[in-house]
Amino acid sequence: MIQKIIRRFFKKNSSAGHDPVILPLRKHGISRERISPCALKVCDELRAQGFAAFVVGGAVRDLLLGMEPKDYDVATGATPEQVRDVFRRSRIIGRRFRIVHVMCGRETIEVTTFRGPAAPPTGEEEEGFDDNHRQSDSGRLLRDNVFGSQYEDAVRRDFTVNALYYDPAKQEVWDYLHGVEDAKHGVLRIIGDAETRYREDPVRMLRAVRLAAKLEFKLDATTKQPIKALADLLQEVPKSRLFDEMLKMFHSGHALASAHRLREEGLHHGLLPLLDVILEQPMGERFITLALQSTDERMREDKPVSPAFLFASLLWHEVLTRWEQYQQQDMRPLPALNEAMDDVIQTQVENLAIPRRYTATMREIWSMQPRFLQRAGQRPFRLIENPKFRAGFDFLLLRCGSGELDAQVGQWWETFQHASDAERERMLIKDEAPPRKRRRRSNKPKSAAQPAQD
Repeated sequence: MIQKIIRRFFKKNSSAGHDPVILPLRKHGISRERISPCALKVCDELRAQGFAAFVVGGAVRDLLLGMEPKDYDVATGATPEQVRDVFRRSRIIGRRFRIVHVMCGRETIEVTTFRGPAAPPTGEEEEGFDDNHRQSDSGRLLRDNVFGSQYEDAVRRDFTVNALYYDPAKQEVWDYLHGVEDAKHGVLRIIGDAETRYREDPVRMLRAVRLAAKLEFKLDATTKQPIKALADLLQEVPKSRLFDEMLKMFHSGHALASAHRLREEGLHHGLLPLLDVILEQPMGERFITLALQSTDERMREDKPVSPAFLFASLLWHEVLTRWEQYQQQDMRPLPALNEAMDDVIQTQVENLAIPRRYTATMREIWSMQPRFLQRAGQRPFRLIENPKFRAGFDFLLLRCGSGELDAQVGQWWETFQHASDAERERMLIKDEAPPRKRRRRSNKPKSAAQPAQD
């Protein structure tokens, strides 16, 4: 009993000697007016109830770099239940680590409680680490609901540039781990031992690639070194989490840079292994480059992007390869395409858990592609009425732009969809397919009907 009291005392004072560097407004330039009103409200109300509350993580990092944050997180000394009691429109989510979503109109602020140590001290199990802290045999954290001090929370974060805390009341930035200095020099540095941190959560390796590409930072040598050796740990991560992380990566506005970094670090195996093949083939590389550049441009222009279109683009050349293989086996084109689509989707659903609502649209985009080559009769009129025509047409333009198809095909459909009915009729191309041979009727007299069998 006395030993437990002593351990609790030292745990309580474990942050002693780890005071942050506190930067005033004149040194960091982030005024309170630049913070989301919803994030300010959350911080102010938690403080009014006697709890510490800071804007934290990526939002502080982006503001420091002169970028506009897409969302805001708040870290607090309040437990999830206490946060929920303060805000009527809130809910506790998560199992591995419980967080609270606080809703303000259309905006949602993610509120986390300061986290405690990642693992109990070496030796005997420490009180409080039993059901709230679990690890797999490989070191991956399965449950992590251990709360602690603000310093312990900073040490638990992934990268130094994400361990910055902004105090809206005093307009100060609290920096425990030299994150401001790393941001200034464009360095992405993991906190703690890299191998241990990647084993705790293998998704951190994907996050390192995504942030380095987005921020145009270089990976610190110790952060980079273990990644290739530990890439197989991603196989243990729930597929839905991998899919969400891939969406963040390719919808970051830096999809092309992310794809190249993903491949450079050896993390695409098991996720998008076809990148090796695609990026080594001139036509495939042009196609993927055009697709990802288009996605990046739409993100920068704040236009909607479709996950289904993105993954249809990333997987198209795998479909194309399978399609050709099936046709070489004397399978007719359309059944061959259906088989190819089934193969590719099944493989990727197992790797990334792509939701059915996306795979259904991917199939529609792919299955429209042979129909764009049919420009005779009523077929073009029927195709243009398809609800997914625009997505299929944009996909066609990628194929034309990469050299896979003659650019004239895309130009024809561009003109056709904006033409009048009379102009469309004149544009129709004579069907060059050979007419089907009709069976010749036999002139032989029909044989007498066979008597019914008893």
